[in-house]
Amino acid sequence: MITGAGFRWLRRLGLAALTLFVVVPLYPIVLTAFVTPAEVQAPFHWIPAHVTLSAFRDMWSAMPLGRYLLNSLLVSSSAAVLAIVLGVPAAYGLVRFRFIGRRIVLLSLLATQTVSGLLFLLPLVLVFAELHRRTGIQLLGSYAGLILTALTFALPFSIGLLINYFASLPPELAESAYDLGAGPVSTLLLVILPNALPAIASVAVFAFSLSWGEVMFSSVLSNDSTRTLAVGLSGFANDLQPQWNELMAASILSALPVLIAFLLVQRHLVAGLAGSASRSKRLDVLDDQHGRLRP
Repeated sequence: MITGAGFRWLRRLGLAALTLFVVVPLYPIVLTAFVTPAEVQAPFHWIPAHVTLSAFRDMWSAMPLGRYLLNSLLVSSSAAVLAIVLGVPAAYGLVRFRFIGRRIVLLSLLATQTVSGLLFLLPLVLVFAELHRRTGIQLLGSYAGLILTALTFALPFSIGLLINYFASLPPELAESAYDLGAGPVSTLLLVILPNALPAIASVAVFAFSLSWGEVMFSSVLSNDSTRTLAVGLSGFANDLQPQWNELMAASILSALPVLIAFLLVQRHLVAGLAGSASRSKRLDVLDDQHGRLRP
């Protein structure tokens, strides 16, 4: 490992350059939210002549921002919770047990991460329409349809991340629980889950953020009452004469929930990603590890 004062200063300079690379493009967005529409049309100045919060007040009347925000919170939170509820037992079962088709499932999860999401749009619409025709269940334009669509992309990613983390846990954890008479479900709930909190926090945050910023599917599968914040802001930006200060203020508001979610689980998030990245195993290694565990 490289050490020394010179390396530390070089690392600080690199971090400072990276910070500027990220912050400088964001500065005009934040600045636009704090100026008047007239000043937005004027030549750009790094320091505005007048600072105002009027855009943060007017944005609520410029569009149904409150409804968009509640819709996004409902869809994203539901997708994150379902990704954990369904992803944890699925990943644990794939790591701990052998069954017919297990490797096909693992390879299918990997394949879903390499295919463009655009290819799923038309099949989803057709499936939802056919389901409504046959059963009367309305998923197009409903919260259930948006949540199911968000889960379609969040769940494979969540299972993949959890597989890596569960595979990295010492097999002695499960063995000791079996020695005490615990079954598979008790072992998962009482032994594995407390040790997998970093990975679960990572899954929750990424599933929430994936659903929060999704535009393409939500714009097709939602209607006026279920439209999410990302779709609403996209439509407001496409107006003939958008108020850019209000749009930037709403954009800042839209970034806050994801930022707060990252800050709340920051410690668990770093631990979960570090554990999965440093100790992740290939699919064939899972078979080798399974041989050391009890069925």
